[in-house]
Amino acid sequence: MQHSYLVIDDNEAHAKEILKIFEDFPEYYCAGVSADKDDAINKILELQPQIVFLEVNSKKRGSNLSLSIITELYQYIDTLPYFITLTSTKDYAFEAIKAGVADYLLKPLNKMELRKSLLRFKKTSPVAANDTICIKSYGDYQFISLHDIVYLKADNNTTDFYLQNGKKLTAYKTLKHYELNLPLFFYRIHNSYIINSNYVSRINTGKSLCYLNYNEVSISFSKTFKENVDTILRKIAPEYL
Repeated sequence: MQHSYLVIDDNEAHAKEILKIFEDFPEYYCAGVSADKDDAINKILELQPQIVFLEVNSKKRGSNLSLSIITELYQYIDTLPYFITLTSTKDYAFEAIKAGVADYLLKPLNKMELRKSLLRFKKTSPVAANDTICIKSYGDYQFISLHDIVYLKADNNTTDFYLQNGKKLTAYKTLKHYELNLPLFFYRIHNSYIINSNYVSRINTGKSLCYLNYNEVSISFSKTFKENVDTILRKIAPEYL
């Protein structure tokens, strides 16, 4: 199971260091990077990362990154991501605990300390949900593995499921319903399509096409959902960004 994280740091070099270290942790992928408070809040609300690495340095001139990001998020969501503070000093430890930060790491980031923090995250995160889904068509209930779904296509108020074995199943619920309820490795890339990112074999940004299942299927993505395509790229090939 993969877990998503967001990096909030207004020092580009420091952010790249974090991404570099995470190359040794393939079960985690970067959902985004932010260098500004408002952008960070927007990305957390939009991308819903499981872990957020927050750089805090209130003495840095021109920086608006602080623990107030956590306070402001409580206005919009009840359950916050797992916040890990990154800073070069222990001065903010007490404030971080009061703000609800789950862990506190010192810079420069040490791989062993990061590993310990990620293990603590896994201990506190919920157990993975059942990996099957029920597709109901009138009185017929079919149970399929989420990992067998290549993509979903909207068809008015129904949704067609295209499976790895070539079968197509129709469910009497909207694509929006599945967008809100499918796990994190599914991404909506078009008004009519949700794809399983584990089946992405090629992305052509010039033609706005995602290729799935060893290039057997090509699906257009729209500008509205371009951020989701960028997230897939960060997940699969962060070294090219």
